[in-house]
Amino acid sequence: MNGVVVELRQLRYFVTVAEELHFGRAAERLHIVQPAVSQQIRRLERSLGVSLLSRTTRSVSLTEAGQRFLPQARAVLAAAERAVDSVLEFRPPGDLIRLGTSEGLGDRLNSLLRAFARIAPSASLELLHAPTLQRLQRVRDGSLDATIVRGSWPSSGLDFTPLWMDEVVVALPSTHPLAASAEVSFASLASLPARLSPPSRNQPLYDLVVSCCREAGFEPELGKEFTTAQDTLGTLGFGRPHWTVFYRAHANLLPVPGVVFRPLRDPSPRMPTYLATPADRRVTPEVVALIEAARETAAD
Repeated sequence: MNGVVVELRQLRYFVTVAEELHFGRAAERLHIVQPAVSQQIRRLERSLGVSLLSRTTRSVSLTEAGQRFLPQARAVLAAAERAVDSVLEFRPPGDLIRLGTSEGLGDRLNSLLRAFARIAPSASLELLHAPTLQRLQRVRDGSLDATIVRGSWPSSGLDFTPLWMDEVVVALPSTHPLAASAEVSFASLASLPARLSPPSRNQPLYDLVVSCCREAGFEPELGKEFTTAQDTLGTLGFGRPHWTVFYRAHANLLPVPGVVFRPLRDPSPRMPTYLATPADRRVTPEVVALIEAARETAAD
């Protein structure tokens, strides 16, 4: 034994940073603060005695050691998942349900968890965040019981239960004249660049916003891509005037200096949200309880 101690958490953080090449985006994917990611990566590097990442004020890249380490780290994480999956069938009924989550659920997620705890007090939820296509595949193969998704995705092997419609709001600089309006029409945004998540990251939201712009009579001028909520809103509040969109539930948790959120009209965009479950396996009582909790959350 070489005496090196490495935690699975550190491997997961490293792989996420390696995939994003950005500590802020990695932290957002992991649902933790950025300093915690940086701290664990530094501990991993100290344990290994090598630098895995090259960092500058503007970029993050893999060192030669990091490039060699990445596939091995992924293999260890995959093996750990297989080990967990191998015993899932032995877990007591009602003990645990594994739910995939989407970014920006905001206060809806807290309401969902409270409702589920009341409806199914003997069950517990384990939350997992990953890219949408990855979560859907994990529902198909049984390593997730269900996942929350927004918009339309490939449906092979899955059932989609409608949950709620998410309102999409616009984020604007608080100093812009449009910020004084109670609502903002899409047509009034035509002269401003839009900062949107690219189709490769969020096809349904991109398509929804672009189609609304076209319905309002203009083709959106696309600026820099949406990266993380923190970075995008920081630039929005103090940079060149532009706009972006957020789900209302997410915006409610984001009071940011220099930025306002306003409802959109003409048209008023709404994104359908679903609970995806396996089509070829029996829906468990816990998943039924989850659907009931989600619908109750939507009604509230």
